[in-house]
Order: sequence, then structure tokens, then C-alpha cells
Amino acid sequence: MKTALKHAEPDAISFDLASAELRTLNEALQALDAKTNETAWNILNPRGAHALAVGITAPVNVTIDGHVGYYCAGMNDGGKITITGNAGPGVAENMMSGFVHVLGDASQAAGATAHGGLLVIEGNASARCGISMKGVDIVVKGSVGHMSAFMAQSGNLVILGDAGEALGDSLYEARLFVQGEVTSLGADCEEKPMTEEDKAILAILLKKSGSDAPVQNFKRYGSARTLYHFHVDNAGAY
Repeated sequence: MKTALKHAEPDAISFDLASAELRTLNEALQALDAKTNETAWNILNPRGAHALAVGITAPVNVTIDGHVGYYCAGMNDGGKITITGNAGPGVAENMMSGFVHVLGDASQAAGATAHGGLLVIEGNASARCGISMKGVDIVVKGSVGHMSAFMAQSGNLVILGDAGEALGDSLYEARLFVQGEVTSLGADCEEKPMTEEDKAILAILLKKSGSDAPVQNFKRYGSARTLYHFHVDNAGAY
């Protein structure tokens, strides 16, 4: 049975997982190319399904009406995927490009290893948000758990709430912006001066995510670059 989705497009293809196979849906989405005219999809009754809407390579809009399990929107490359509920571990994992929007909370490892695109989480994100991120932009409007941005290599993580323990542990060149309190910083992560370039990047990401938070409320964190090369004096930090 069709439902009226607040965030869905009116003429979209409706796919009900209460009566259809998840594999069939994913195969249909993965088969779309850049010239497809099937650009809008509404997914009904996801009921916490895992690996939903993964591997999309076409510029389509997918609205998922409810909660999803792990790895939703994984490997996204150009799609716009909206999750109207909460997301399990690894949402937008290894995303290459596109936009993933979680209207609820996200579990562990949101945006893990993602190379590009934008991930926006309206609620909170659990532990290891942005772990090993490689160019993605992530905006969390709530708070994040411990070890977020662990080994983050590049990209930007914006946190409007608070950050848990060991933020940015073993960080490389990703930028971290936090409006709230940071419980503790991880190894080789330190507060940095907010440059004009940082302010410009942050302002763009806040605008893209629909936030009106003032740029001046944020602190910027980055790598101290003491762990780039092994030194015996730092052995305990590795």
C-alpha cells in the first residue's frame, strides 16, 4: 500500500519492501545510468533492512520511508538518498559522491572511508563517525561518540553538538569543526587557529546542510603531525 511521504517526490517510482525483495530493488537501482528518466524513487517499509540502496551510480533521488540497518547508501556515487528515520552502522560507507541525508540518528561508523559527497545527519551519530574518511564532508547536527574521525585522512567533519572521547585520534589532514564541548582529543589531534579558508569552508557546509549556526561559535581541530613518521619517543602513541 502506498503512503504519502513528506520528503518524497509525487511522481516517483514506489517500491514496497513489505512485498518485494531487497535484492530486486538494489539491482534495479544499480542498473540505472546517468541518462535514466527514472530519477525519483520512494522506498516503503524498509523495516531496518541492511545494505539498502547501495552501489547507486546514477543521479537519482531515493527517499526511504523509515529506519534502515547497516551500510545503507554504501558506495553511493552521485545519488541523493534521504532516510526519514534512523540509520544503522556504516551509513554512506565508502561514498564517492552525491548526498545522503539522515533525518534521525546514525549508529557507528557513519561515513566510514568515504571519498566524497556530503553526509548530513540531523540527529546524533554514535562512535567512530567519519572513521578513515578520505574526502567526504560530514555534518552532524547533534553530537558524536568516541573515536570520531579516527585516522581521518581528508575532508571535513562538522559537529554542531558535542564530541566524545579521543576525537581525531591519529588524524591526518581532515578538518574537524566542533560547536559544542570536546570530551578529549585523540593522539596527535590539537586545536588549530581558524583561518579565513577554514571559515569559508565551514560557512559553505553549514549552508548546504540547512544550518544557521554562526561560524564564530566553532573551534577547529587538526593534526599536530607528530605521528607522520615513526619516532621512538612517540612509540606509546602508535
